[in-house]
Amino acid sequence: MGYLIAISVYLLALVIYGLVIAHKKVKTADDMVTGGHRIPFIILVGSLLATWCGGGGITGSAGVVYSGGPWVGAITFAAPPIGIILLYFIAGKVRKSNKVTVPEIMEARYGKAASIISALCVMLAYVGVLATQLKAAADILVLLCSSSGVELSHGLALTICTVVIVVITVCGGLVSVAYSDAISALIMIGGFFLAIPFLISVANSQGAVLPPEKTTLTGGMSGVEILGYFLPSLALMLGDQNMLQRFASAKNSDEAKKSNIGMFIGEILVVVSIIALVTQAAKLYPSLETPSNVIFQVAVDYLPLAFGALVMCACMAFIVTTADSYLLSSATNLTNDIYEKYIRKDATDKQKMLVLRVTIVVFSAIAVALTLYFPTVLALQMTAYTMYGAAITPAILFALFSKRVTPAGGLAGIIVGGLATIVWTLMGTPGGVQCAIVAVPASVIAILLVSAVTKNSDPARSLDALYTDN
Repeated sequence: MGYLIAISVYLLALVIYGLVIAHKKVKTADDMVTGGHRIPFIILVGSLLATWCGGGGITGSAGVVYSGGPWVGAITFAAPPIGIILLYFIAGKVRKSNKVTVPEIMEARYGKAASIISALCVMLAYVGVLATQLKAAADILVLLCSSSGVELSHGLALTICTVVIVVITVCGGLVSVAYSDAISALIMIGGFFLAIPFLISVANSQGAVLPPEKTTLTGGMSGVEILGYFLPSLALMLGDQNMLQRFASAKNSDEAKKSNIGMFIGEILVVVSIIALVTQAAKLYPSLETPSNVIFQVAVDYLPLAFGALVMCACMAFIVTTADSYLLSSATNLTNDIYEKYIRKDATDKQKMLVLRVTIVVFSAIAVALTLYFPTVLALQMTAYTMYGAAITPAILFALFSKRVTPAGGLAGIIVGGLATIVWTLMGTPGGVQCAIVAVPASVIAILLVSAVTKNSDPARSLDALYTDN
């Protein structure tokens, strides 16, 4: 019952905090979306870190570490730190362009059609990521209730988690998200590192060791399978609108770059803590029916109440902060890139805030429906990551750095990447080849080929124009 009380108190505190922030600091749509471009450095670092390290990392990715062992975990978890290093060169560019969403950048380089299609792809991918967080949060509640002797259906748990996340996002926007993210980042790192010594002690006292197959470099997985887990995370990280949105919320370009360095340090700590924790859990559980629940299970079964509760709150912190960030970001796309530009160009700030908040509620309902279609968090996670990584990331990187990419080339990359993801997923990933291995290269090739045979005759779509008068 102690775990259930701890999580309940944490969620209630987040809701109250969101309501207070909404009353004090959120006055305009810009406040909701960018925090008024005044998010402090340390808060920005915490927000970047917490946004990325979500439910997928402690469920789907943790399940990969459990199944393959620590070396497989090190390889697959290397994607985010590598992406963060590359993001250092992107952060200043994004802040300098003064663009808040991916479709805004797409329109500046590729035109209106690219803006609309990319907005749809971002919304689809982000609602998918949101669904992974809701599914993971519901799993935690069900497990905690079961361990406390309380019967709670997965559907009711899903409803409770969705309501909490919607309230936080609707009320406070990025201001409440950013500050709660920073607090959650501290809980994440502290909770996991405090738990690891206890688990090492328990494993040693029981003489538990890793199964031999989990001590090898590949953990019995093929190179293609490991690449299939590595590539989606890297592709998403490099073009993630949540990252771009937080860079845009920085006070200036230098602040955006510095926040990226802080995020790199924090990400290394998180990756090391997850791999270490799951490795000890793999010693204690030779086999698990649901590998994605390994962190939750070991916290409840083996940790003292105080540390177990801290780890469970850390897990919920991972999930809630990522969920509200992706929810806000996808709703911003519909409001800024479709409603304001094509439906009501003269929309007042009050109208934009209303549309933003209604969209948040609608997208949450769609995400709940998605959880019913995908059987596991990992399957949902990989599909959502790939949709974004293939349709958006190649085009956004070319838009920010390439002088030679043309509007037709960028549009082709978005369409090919998105369609390849959908078709390959509907085909059931033939041969066990993860979708990203097919879709990401297809998008890059489409951009290069079409750009090679077309021209950019509009100076307003040039790379120089993107950074002019901003």
